[in-house]
Amino acid sequence: MRRLIALAVAAALMAWGASPALAQKKITFGHQQIFDLAPILLAQEKGYFAKHGIEVALKPIPLNSQNPAALESGEVDIAMPTASVLLQAVNGGLDIVAVSGYTETTKDDSNFGIVVRPESGIKTPADFVGKKVGVPGLNAFLHVMFREWLTMKGVDWKKVEFVETQFPLMEGILKSGSVDAVVAIQPFMARIIGTKAGELLSMFIRDMPAGMSITVFASKKAWAEKNKDAIKAYRVGFEEGAAYAHANPDEARAIVAKFLKLPPPAVAAVAIPKFGSKLSDSNIEPWISIMKTQGMIRGDVNLKNIIVP
Repeated sequence: MRRLIALAVAAALMAWGASPALAQKKITFGHQQIFDLAPILLAQEKGYFAKHGIEVALKPIPLNSQNPAALESGEVDIAMPTASVLLQAVNGGLDIVAVSGYTETTKDDSNFGIVVRPESGIKTPADFVGKKVGVPGLNAFLHVMFREWLTMKGVDWKKVEFVETQFPLMEGILKSGSVDAVVAIQPFMARIIGTKAGELLSMFIRDMPAGMSITVFASKKAWAEKNKDAIKAYRVGFEEGAAYAHANPDEARAIVAKFLKLPPPAVAAVAIPKFGSKLSDSNIEPWISIMKTQGMIRGDVNLKNIIVP
């Protein structure tokens, strides 16, 4: 009898000890291979997500424009579409919502730029007419912003040919002459410039309003409604990872370099983006105006149906 009691107590203790692990909610996060992963990687490594009861598994998605499809198919639970990709998907009838803020524009941005092939002859915005430009996702953030920048400079963007390409491939297509310019992001931009494959023409995001959402965390509406606690935990873990990245920029650069399999010098020039989970209408509204002007969305957009409080 004593042996049976002892075994029962031991089994109970084992079950109690295992319960925290069993309670972990698994979230599959679809991402692009960019520096903005720093808070996520740090939240994983430092145990911030685990502390709040979630396990985040990373799944790469080659292009930002593919995020809505990955969400719709159930391939991932949360993805990181740009604000423009999110709005166009919702306007097209997909039931996707923004569950958290991620990154936003700043007036001192140095992480995005227009890089031109030295032999392209592009010296001014007007020189883009008739040229071919590589962008990381048609109708994604950098594509839309670049078109808006051209408009601001008095250039008809419809006279420019755009080609969809992944960030890691931009250096190669510039060298081959397949495109005349690329709209790039760090650390790939620094690498392209460092190898002389391209020259920086403009850090054009500085000409845009500050506080516009760049990327957001998004999910299917049905998933968001069923996983409110997991979303709250995700936001808190992300905020802790973001705070650590801002306080320890060198460590943030190192963890991203390791994950992306880049040499540490390649990320040395990357400024830590403005990360944050807060998201309001004011972060998204400028996009609606720009995208309507570019003919990307039609009708009214009710942000109350898109942003999860």
